[in-house]
Amino acid sequence: MKSRRIREQKRTLNILRIGTSGAIQADIPVDSFLRSDKAVGFDSLLHYYRTKDSQHQALEKALASHLQLSPEHSAPYVINASSVLASRFSGPEVIGGMTGTNVGFYGPQGRVLRLPLRDPLLNSKIESFTFHDQRITNLEMETAGIYALSSLLGHRALSLNAIVANRCTGEFSADPGKTVDRLIQYSLEQIEAFDLTEY
Repeated sequence: MKSRRIREQKRTLNILRIGTSGAIQADIPVDSFLRSDKAVGFDSLLHYYRTKDSQHQALEKALASHLQLSPEHSAPYVINASSVLASRFSGPEVIGGMTGTNVGFYGPQGRVLRLPLRDPLLNSKIESFTFHDQRITNLEMETAGIYALSSLLGHRALSLNAIVANRCTGEFSADPGKTVDRLIQYSLEQIEAFDLTEY
């Protein structure tokens, strides 16, 4: 930091995002924990960097076709979590999923206040999308960007979500703070048990 130069020998960091999210599939319970095995970026972030071809081109094309996105929208990209970290946060208390990341809380996630939406059916299209038995399970605003930059920079990243609402059923957590606290405690226990500093 003092020299403001890039390290000659770079380190691989383990980055764990712990946050809230809303489920968009009816069978994902409120107050559950969801591990983002993949992330779908509707945020365009990855498109600003020189990258290798995506590992999920067929999935991305199928999703773009299914959603019938306006030309003003950026093409969705799909990126994996770190398989090393994901394996450390597996078990009966965690649901694996594919997380959708968008650029805002209101219109980009289908919420309406005063402004009309360009595509009022976008959320239902996202919910109904499947590709080789994969579906988008939840929506939030950070995971795809974290995965994209971590992958490009040689780091490992994983996103863990406290599901505090279900957009399909209209159910909300009675105590979202308690659910977040439980997820933090679970995450700390897993970090201690597996000693992620070894990886």
